[in-house]
Amino acid sequence: MAPWVEELHFPHLEIPVTISHVGLVMPSGTVPTAPGHTLYLSNLDDIIGARVFTPTVYFYPSHAPRSDQKPVMEILRNALASVLVPYYAFAGRIRETENGKLEVFFGQEQGALMVEARTEMALASLGDLTVPNPAWLPLVYFCPNEEPYRLINMPLLIAQVTFFSCGGFSLGLRLCHCLCDGLGAMQFVRAWAATAKAGTLITNPRPCWDREFFKPRNPPIIKYPHIEFMKIDDGSSLTMSLWQKKPIQKCYRISPEFQAQLKALGQSADGKFTCTTFDAMAAHVWRSWVKALDVQPLDYNLRLTFSVNARQKLQNPPLKEGFYGNVVCVACATSTVSNLVNGCLSDTARLVREARLNISEEYLKSTLDYVEVNRPRRLEFGGKLTITQWTRFSIYESADFGWGRPVYAGTIDLTLTPQVCVFLPEGGSDSSGTMVVCICLPESATNKFTKHLSMILDSSHENC
Repeated sequence: MAPWVEELHFPHLEIPVTISHVGLVMPSGTVPTAPGHTLYLSNLDDIIGARVFTPTVYFYPSHAPRSDQKPVMEILRNALASVLVPYYAFAGRIRETENGKLEVFFGQEQGALMVEARTEMALASLGDLTVPNPAWLPLVYFCPNEEPYRLINMPLLIAQVTFFSCGGFSLGLRLCHCLCDGLGAMQFVRAWAATAKAGTLITNPRPCWDREFFKPRNPPIIKYPHIEFMKIDDGSSLTMSLWQKKPIQKCYRISPEFQAQLKALGQSADGKFTCTTFDAMAAHVWRSWVKALDVQPLDYNLRLTFSVNARQKLQNPPLKEGFYGNVVCVACATSTVSNLVNGCLSDTARLVREARLNISEEYLKSTLDYVEVNRPRRLEFGGKLTITQWTRFSIYESADFGWGRPVYAGTIDLTLTPQVCVFLPEGGSDSSGTMVVCICLPESATNKFTKHLSMILDSSHENC
């Protein structure tokens, strides 16, 4: 019987990649934009946390059923050109306007960027393709001399197709987060994949831009303190512990049975609240992380942040179908080190639950107004863990371009942002709720983290 929590291992390797072609892909039909045209980005789109590219990779094995048909590059390029007609924003570029606000603009010689690459390695040489490996980074394209976090005048969609010697291939994507959140990205990838598979344009639902829906109020009305954006006084040992030496990426397979046990433990003893699986898992990972890092001092306040999808909370009026922009708010739970280390799982789960439920339609509007007034210009990392939940994304189902589901779809390297933890769905068709947790730690803390993560009950629960 497989363990409830299984540490996953990946090989340390180098993937020699040769770039054979780099070219722009333009929309294949008429679009409602022209050189000089601009598109409004909402304050949720150009918030500091969205000013990044999200890299993902998809692996397709050599026994893909379409391998003897049209060349892969031709299929993917033609489908992308078709999809860029309704998703025309991905053919634009981003520039900065007054007060540091961003917008999409259109000029000559823009378009999405598509790269063809090859490697002499076989997919089997990469090891377990279900475990995200930082060594896969050469499978996504970075422009020559590209600066970290650069967005201005960059292609907003960068796709690298890498062919392996065995006949398999990978699709490495970098999508600009300003254009879409996770659900929006899945909507785009699903349209691209369906179009490639059918050979004709398919968009269901039809994409909707409509970012003016999220314009701030005049005058702004800020009803909440928005501690998720406040400057952090980094008075703990946490950040120093993480950054002293380059952290290493660790991944764990979490069974549905373990998740269910955690969820049961996360409920309040008096029955006053129930928590979700996410509440319990986030609380457990946060506590395990803090314990493993031996954070000092014990009275220091730490933060846990995570994104909450606000689509279903918008009622006055509701969001239009097919909207693919950012509709997420940052939820923030706070706790002292002492309460995390010595308290009960249910206490921490309650904090996560309250932060999640605090996200409402009014909170979203207050966020828009807060950003309009304050426009945070830097990411705050000190004393904070950020959890990103991908388990509800149809990332595998969305990425069937005609060669079947990918054997892996998801993130690659978290070590560049070591205070981010990702919850991924397992790729197997029979995974039935199994989760893969990826997190970064100093090597000296990995054994302690594995121990705490694997334990459902410890001494701190006995008196709860």
